[in-house]
Amino acid sequence: MDVSQESGEEVVRFPLPNRTKGEMLAIATKLHGAGHIEIVCEDGVSRMGRIRGKHRKRMWVKEGDLLIVKPWDFQPEKADILYRYNPTQAGAMKRRGYIPTVLDVFEI
Repeated sequence: MDVSQESGEEVVRFPLPNRTKGEMLAIATKLHGAGHIEIVCEDGVSRMGRIRGKHRKRMWVKEGDLLIVKPWDFQPEKADILYRYNPTQAGAMKRRGYIPTVLDVFEI
C-alpha cells in the first residue's frame, strides 16, 4: 500500500491490517508443526493460527514474528495467518507507532 506524500500522509511500503475485514496484528509464540502456530493477537486473546494453503510453502514463520491474522467467524479461537513481516518491516512499524503495546516485543 503506497500513500502519496503530497496529500500530507507518509509513504507506507508494507501492508497494514484491514480493520474493516477483521484483520489484526499478532505475534507467533509457539510452533506446533504442519502450518499450525500459537499466536497472541492484539486483542489479548491467544489463538491457534494456521498458514493457509496458498502460503504454506512460501511463508516461513518463526517464534517472535509479527503477523497479520484474521480470526475465523465460526471458531474465534482459531485464525488464518495472512502475512509475515520481516524484521526490517517490524522495526519500521515500531518506530512509526503501528504496533500496540500488547504486542510490543520489538527493539528499535
